[in-house]
Amino acid sequence: MCGRAVIIKEGKLALIKRIRESEEYYVFPGGGAEPGELPEEAAAREILEELGIEVKVGRLLVRHDYNGQQFFYFAEMMAGIFGSGSGEEFDLARVRGTYEPLWLDIGSLADLPVRPAEVARLIMRFF
Repeated sequence: MCGRAVIIKEGKLALIKRIRESEEYYVFPGGGAEPGELPEEAAAREILEELGIEVKVGRLLVRHDYNGQQFFYFAEMMAGIFGSGSGEEFDLARVRGTYEPLWLDIGSLADLPVRPAEVARLIMRFF
């Protein structure tokens, strides 16, 4: 089970650009729940690790099966410096590719390889 966040600010969406094994794609911030952790709690914890920001997790946007159950929540940035995350994702010794937190225009989602694409299309319909 995984908790992910949809963070929108001034018409931009927070995503993580991944380059792994020469493949470039974008993912929503968040990650797997630890034992006993709810998906919304996992989303908040992972956002702090990946983006360096504290968020207030809001309502559920969608539950989507993509590499397991993933719960996508709207979230609001409350504190911290975007892009200052220091989670294990940034440990280059892990050889898991690169992670680059970005703010991207919602309108550009149609032209990007966002995973899962179904959630990106859902967001474009709302905004």
